[in-house]
Amino acid sequence: MLLQINDVNKQYTNNKVTNTVLDHVSVSVKEGEFISILGPSGCGKSTLLSMVAGLVKPTSGTIMLDGQPIQKPGKDRGMVFQQSALFPWLNVEENVMFPFKKEMNKQEALQKAKHYLQMVQLSNYGKHYPHELSGGMQQRVAIARAFTMDPKVLLMDEPFGALDEQTRTRMHGELERIWLDTKKTVLFVTHSISESIKLSERIIVMGTRPGRIIADIPVTLPRPRRFDAPETIQLEKQINHLLKEEIDKVVKEELSYAENR
Repeated sequence: MLLQINDVNKQYTNNKVTNTVLDHVSVSVKEGEFISILGPSGCGKSTLLSMVAGLVKPTSGTIMLDGQPIQKPGKDRGMVFQQSALFPWLNVEENVMFPFKKEMNKQEALQKAKHYLQMVQLSNYGKHYPHELSGGMQQRVAIARAFTMDPKVLLMDEPFGALDEQTRTRMHGELERIWLDTKKTVLFVTHSISESIKLSERIIVMGTRPGRIIADIPVTLPRPRRFDAPETIQLEKQINHLLKEEIDKVVKEELSYAENR
């Protein structure tokens, strides 16, 4: 296994009250897999991704990448956030070159940047600045920048969540094309059932309060996937039923808390 998340727990204590964000989470990821982590708000899916990135430490449990424990951020993990996080004072080529610009001469770095901009179909926008690009184009630059590090795992935290529906659909196609070409290992956090079905080979469904895995569902539908296909509709109903139970549980807890105040 490329990535092993073993019995991970995460707790925060505030004013002597301990809140369990993640409870005994274990996931094994093979090289080349595209896995979506799906769940309602507050289930800890972004926290889990941040722990794989090395940005947050688990309270207990271990996370191993290629047999080595993850202690801190590293270039073996590329991160793409909901917002593109591009440097506004750098042009597109400079943004893509940023992670490795000190490791090679400028000409080599520029050629590498151009290669990955071509991969995301932005070859003609290298001299543009982020504010001159649409939201979808900015996210494609962020994906290119993450790929320049040649990470073992690409971590994506709701990267299309801020985009309009049409742009989001187009980005699904772009990401699927890139993944099929590169077979890069991807962990993709989302709250969209249809997005997870469109992109993933496996869907990890998380419940909340505390955050935990309630299902690990293989997706064997042929690509490209159609949202109106009977198999797709059936899988969406299955996942929606799992999540509805979790959301109903949260609503009941909130109502009970309000009544007892």
